[in-house]
Amino acid sequence: MHQHTVQTPYIVGEVHFYSAEIGGGLVLFDTGPPTPEGEACLIDEVDLKRLKYVCITHCHVDHYGLANFILQQSDAEVLIPRRDAIKFHRHPDRMKQMGEILAGYGFDENFASQLRESFDRNKVFPQDPARFRIVEEADELNSLGITYLPCPGHSQSDMVYLLGDAAITGDILLRNIFQAPLLDINLETFSDRFRNYDVYCNSLFNLIKLRGHRIMPGHRTSVKSVDDALIFYIRTLVERAVQLLPFRGQPVDRIIHQLFKGRLTDPFFVYLKVSEIVFMLDFLENPALLKSSLEQVGLFDTVSELYETIFSEELV
Repeated sequence: MHQHTVQTPYIVGEVHFYSAEIGGGLVLFDTGPPTPEGEACLIDEVDLKRLKYVCITHCHVDHYGLANFILQQSDAEVLIPRRDAIKFHRHPDRMKQMGEILAGYGFDENFASQLRESFDRNKVFPQDPARFRIVEEADELNSLGITYLPCPGHSQSDMVYLLGDAAITGDILLRNIFQAPLLDINLETFSDRFRNYDVYCNSLFNLIKLRGHRIMPGHRTSVKSVDDALIFYIRTLVERAVQLLPFRGQPVDRIIHQLFKGRLTDPFFVYLKVSEIVFMLDFLENPALLKSSLEQVGLFDTVSELYETIFSEELV
């Protein structure tokens, strides 16, 4: 397994993607960002003519943005998670519904319009891959020794790919990073928002299966311990959530105004904070859900004192 690293123009900094020789051909896991530096990295470090498959962990720009460039340079097949395919197919509906979700949190149509313009200006949504297949329907992956674990939370479609003792984890396991889940419409129903907190609690049962694997993260250089990465994330969630306790019951736009005193103005960064706050408010509404998951995977004792310090018995 070879790690490839390229700097991105986004706040996440550098991103990693990976290649492996499998069955006489090359398989790529993620692509890097749609930048000249990303293209140069692919050309210099990956033999695109021999590329057979590109397996995408999730369709965020820094992880799939060069899919079309690869398709132009090779005969590779691009495999994306099913929910990302829905996202591509129903993008206008998704953006409309996102506006309605934001309205429910106190943001007017002018903000939703500015956010869409920010998405376009920052090229958050690159052109859809010209051709792709659905990971969950690609039966030949097993014959290549590649399996996958759905681990939604950061996005609806997060996949972890397993090859031997290596686990390519995208953004779901990062060292000393709280990767805020992103507010989105539920791509299965298009009638409500996706509840990142609920599914993250369930994803913990798959994430602990990665103990003993070599973690190949999307950012930072390494993850030595699955448990350490999870505990850092959980502790950060709880510690930040407690800061919201005085604001519970208030509209999210009002919470942001009080927390940032009007200093946060860029619509995209406001959206990121809205996503984080909604995730934490969901946690505060039902902290027992996370506690139960952590108990079942053997990690609650590590944060039990923090829980006890913050929450009364009736909450946990």
